[in-house]
Amino acid sequence: MIVPRHRVVIVGGGNAGISLAAKLLRGGCPDVALVDPNEVHHYRPLLSYVAGGAATLDDLRRPQADLVPVDVHWYEDRVRAVDPVASTVHLAGGRSLVYGDLVLCPGSEVDWDAVPGMAEAVATPHASTSYLPEHAPDTWDMLSVLTTGRVVFAISDRHVPCSPVGLKPLFLAADHWRATGVLDALTVDLLVEGSRLAGTAQADEELRLAADAYGVRVRTGTAVERVDPVARRLDLRSRVGTETLTYDALYLAPPHRAPTWVAASGLASEGSDGFVDVDPLTLRHRTYPRVWALGDVATVETSPSGGALRKQVPVVAHNIPASRAGVPLRHYDGYTVAPVTTSRSELLLAEHDREGHAEPTIPFPDLARPRRSLYVFDRYVEPQIYWHRLLRGKVS
Repeated sequence: MIVPRHRVVIVGGGNAGISLAAKLLRGGCPDVALVDPNEVHHYRPLLSYVAGGAATLDDLRRPQADLVPVDVHWYEDRVRAVDPVASTVHLAGGRSLVYGDLVLCPGSEVDWDAVPGMAEAVATPHASTSYLPEHAPDTWDMLSVLTTGRVVFAISDRHVPCSPVGLKPLFLAADHWRATGVLDALTVDLLVEGSRLAGTAQADEELRLAADAYGVRVRTGTAVERVDPVARRLDLRSRVGTETLTYDALYLAPPHRAPTWVAASGLASEGSDGFVDVDPLTLRHRTYPRVWALGDVATVETSPSGGALRKQVPVVAHNIPASRAGVPLRHYDGYTVAPVTTSRSELLLAEHDREGHAEPTIPFPDLARPRRSLYVFDRYVEPQIYWHRLLRGKVS
């Protein structure tokens, strides 16, 4: 069997993979292949709006065939393994591909094993998540009908993609409960595993003020250790010890992990939980110079987000040919952003670098304060930019 060879092989057909493929083609790369098994493409930032009753799945779905650039060799398959010494990608269907450069951006996946009982709980009507398309509508079905009882929102910090976005369903639902007159009859607990609600001190303060206005009880440094879906009980661990908390409705921003083949292929570093070991500045693998990674699967020392990809994609698109030509590589400064609603009409941006320093896109107005214009941009304008410019390699 003849093994196909490609100048660049990209694993993952989400935001990172398709926008990078388009940008490489625009930059003159003659041979780009994409490995991705999905027939449907999801604009994932809208999933939190679906979970908050402000969007539908139809708003965020497109056929993958309509989005993959026509000059890209698309392999509709999954990766089984990578041999970085032989520069070969092995596919689940039995085929293999040889690459000149390999880019890994398959994303991460929910780690159901991280919290015992989590998967079983989400299979009931009393718990859900917005991090999977099949569950996002269930989240709003669960939250919208509540009129009394305790609702718990639990936000993990274990590799969760853009974890502050898990607060969107909370604030969208709280505004709905206030408008329908049931907010005072609900006990709302927010459990955040990290020390902040968002990556900057100002955004954290603004979100705490919003939570306080809705009567939400905020606890940081608190992780869910176990879920009992029958008793609807959570075992919690915090700085002060362990305790239990019951719930009538539970929203989870769950821990994530890298695909298992990453570590099995020798591409992860020790202590990285299986994520691709790249130089966080150049996004080049520390051991294999023809391997690159970006997005949720890469160890870039900052929280993953779609906004981070807008900075990472141009870096990789430049660095692949630059490394071949022996010219200096570009650096990714760690910029990331979390857009978080504070109501059904306002939103703020938490923009920062990998050290947690604020890195606003524009100096004025202050985008870390809730604004109606930001809500409109994030909910309605940003998706159009995604479909018509970003995925076509037109955003730098």
